[in-house]
Amino acid sequence: MVMCDRVPMIFLIGTGHVFDLSSSLLRIFDEKNPDVVCVELDKQRFNAIMMKRNSPESYKEAQKNLPLVYKLLARFQDNMASEYGVSAGDEMLIAINYAQSHQIPLEFIDMNAQHLFIKMWKSMPFLEKLRLLLSGVGGLFVSKKRVEEELKSFQNDFDSYIEKIGKKFPTIKKTLIDKRDAYMVNRLLELNEKYQKITACIGDGHVPGISKLLEEKNIEFNTIRLNELRNKKDADSTSAQFSIDYKPV
Repeated sequence: MVMCDRVPMIFLIGTGHVFDLSSSLLRIFDEKNPDVVCVELDKQRFNAIMMKRNSPESYKEAQKNLPLVYKLLARFQDNMASEYGVSAGDEMLIAINYAQSHQIPLEFIDMNAQHLFIKMWKSMPFLEKLRLLLSGVGGLFVSKKRVEEELKSFQNDFDSYIEKIGKKFPTIKKTLIDKRDAYMVNRLLELNEKYQKITACIGDGHVPGISKLLEEKNIEFNTIRLNELRNKKDADSTSAQFSIDYKPV
């Protein structure tokens, strides 16, 4: 228990890796004035994002050793991000840059994604692997309109949407959603003992699960969802410019 005059507060920001959220995120950071900024990344993924920006050829070479399903997901995100005029993962870099430029502590709160994908693939039944590969290849040709329709369906009825994923891809739901939700909650609880105001940028799909776990532990928190973020864009649609002081971690 933290002994202080103010109650610690966790603020969850539900982001999307393929959307331009720069102006909305910067406005929220200024409003919340966090004591620590958390991002849904592990150190290895952060290094990969920076390599992709600073040394594309090295990034392509490193990608060759990644699991196929991991590469399909990355390619899908890259394709969709280009549709929205950004690079996949830009929203996390904006959060990182804000922390660096304002001298605010930064925390990576996610599990090691590559190790997780490898373990998931080994434990996944053959039929689920086949469904995933077929949907992954098909996903490379999904339109911007289809993404918007899926996002609307997710936002209108999250429980039903996740239930469908669980039935079609039970290993994915357990590994990439449930397991990571629990891990990130544990990280947030650790930080909640140290900081008063915690702002965490996480994928919007993790907000309901993490919220439920925090409620069960009687931890105070607030959220802002992806659809709200997208509605908060500046009227002139100006994108923030940023740079990252990068050192491999």
